[in-house]
Amino acid sequence: MYNKLPADPTAMILGIIALIMSLAGCCCGVFAFIPLIMSIIGLVMANKSLKEFQVNPSIYEPQSKSNVSTAKILNIIALIVSALVTLFYIAYFMIYGALISTAIMEGYESQNNSDDYNYEWESDSLYDYEDDYYEIQEDSISIDSLNIEELIETEIEIDSLNN
Repeated sequence: MYNKLPADPTAMILGIIALIMSLAGCCCGVFAFIPLIMSIIGLVMANKSLKEFQVNPSIYEPQSKSNVSTAKILNIIALIVSALVTLFYIAYFMIYGALISTAIMEGYESQNNSDDYNYEWESDSLYDYEDDYYEIQEDSISIDSLNIEELIETEIEIDSLNN
């Protein structure tokens, strides 16, 4: 009577779950290391079972050896994919962590530097008071260097010419 290898169903299950989780890990980067660990455990279990088969092949089923060999390949694939996903997320968090810490440090330094936060209201105006378009003159208001009284006189003259 033949026996199954110890890792026959377990290594295959770990390999399948690790592969699915590592492919789905693209959207859940925080947990990218879990399929990496699962695939390592499945690979170690499959290697131990294959060594047991090599020591005494007569007591184990040939189909069990085939299942464990498939599980080993599946765990290697899951290990590679999950390692790539994990490395991607480590690089992602390192880059954005450095950018965020730089922004925080710049904000902290500029807050401690009191010259940056002395707000000058004179320089923050929509209008430049030195180049005002509205100037008050003796008896009239001129807008953009045109005298209103002259405009009224020209309109009166135009009206009288038309009539």
